[in-house]
Amino acid sequence: MLNSLMSDPGLVLLILFIFMLVCRVPIAISLGLSAAIVSWLFDMGIDMLPYNFFAGVAKVPLLAIPFFILAGFIMESAGIAARIVRLVENLVGDMTGGLAIATVAVATFWGAVSGSGPATVAALGLILIPAMVKNGYDKAFAAANVSVTSGLAIVIPPSIAFIVYGGIADASVPALFAAGILPGLLVAGFLMLTVYLISKKRGYRGLPRQESTWLVFKDAIWGVMTPVVILGGIYGGIFTPTEAAAVAIFYGLFVGTFIYKTFNSWDKLLHVLFESVKATAVIMFVVTCAGLFAWVASTVGLVERGAAVLLALSDNPWALLFLINVILLAAGMIMDAISIYYVLLPIVHHFAWDPVWFGVMMTVNLAVGQVTPPVAVNLYVGAQIADLTMEEMTPPVIPLLLATLVALAVIVLFPGLSTFLPTLWGL
Repeated sequence: MLNSLMSDPGLVLLILFIFMLVCRVPIAISLGLSAAIVSWLFDMGIDMLPYNFFAGVAKVPLLAIPFFILAGFIMESAGIAARIVRLVENLVGDMTGGLAIATVAVATFWGAVSGSGPATVAALGLILIPAMVKNGYDKAFAAANVSVTSGLAIVIPPSIAFIVYGGIADASVPALFAAGILPGLLVAGFLMLTVYLISKKRGYRGLPRQESTWLVFKDAIWGVMTPVVILGGIYGGIFTPTEAAAVAIFYGLFVGTFIYKTFNSWDKLLHVLFESVKATAVIMFVVTCAGLFAWVASTVGLVERGAAVLLALSDNPWALLFLINVILLAAGMIMDAISIYYVLLPIVHHFAWDPVWFGVMMTVNLAVGQVTPPVAVNLYVGAQIADLTMEEMTPPVIPLLLATLVALAVIVLFPGLSTFLPTLWGL
């Protein structure tokens, strides 16, 4: 019996992957190593692995990833993040929950610059968490608010997650960017309502205005124009998403060097380049290893069997959608977004759903995964900035997660929210 089970390459692949995860082997290595072992054991042509490894990153849409990562680091170091925070704080003033609502607004806006959840937590947390604590907000609530709302960075365009998804699903990246706008704003609206209600109950307020709104706006105008330049160029047909990322880099360098004059030494620029290379290397390594796993899984028929299992459970499309969302939420607790795209996306191809709508639904799911342990990367960054434990961070995260899940349910039930703008703009 055992011999017959171990002669099944799909089962061996699954067992190896799960075993490595249980042993706390990093996700990327778990995916790549299990694929390599199965390829070797079952004589699938291990000499093909280097070619697949290279093919995993040799895709034009993926070129946008290192560019957007570098652009995000440049924008943060240029002082654009600090000025955007100052502007939004001034706009909300001392209203109930002003700083908490401002955090959601800034995280939503910064998603149009960064494209990465952890990078958004790092850029905004250092500014917003101390400001909220100074004004009487509970530190754990402040850190939870920044960490959860920063997940919007992978939904609000331009999004690194959408770039990866578009490459795997062969979907239009500009269409995905457009599709993410309304769902991203919907999630932001639910989060704003939640933090307002919590703030009203606890008596949290914002900062009284101490500066002229017009003067603060003038100082922040170069930052406000960033998403206009990026997204306006893409939707105006001036440049592609990859070219837009390169334009964002030069725009950020121009603002930081000549307008805000924050890039005043080579050391600072070298530090930005070093950090962006590290972040890019991690993401691209995951992409290549996940691509190997997806190739082996498809070759041994694991994808078809996964689809067959889902169809055997129910043939009702709504029931299937519910099951897939549960699987995505569970997978987000133990895997990063890129790995999940590669592992699970081939299964959903069998159901012929609109790839743009499904991409938005899947990405919102994975945004939730960024704040659900054990692989809660946003929470880890937020906890480190606030000097808190994960146990201290968890209670205030729960109501924000529930708000996000309610927004997700609306996105699932009303596909038009995702498809309206791509259809309107002919993407």
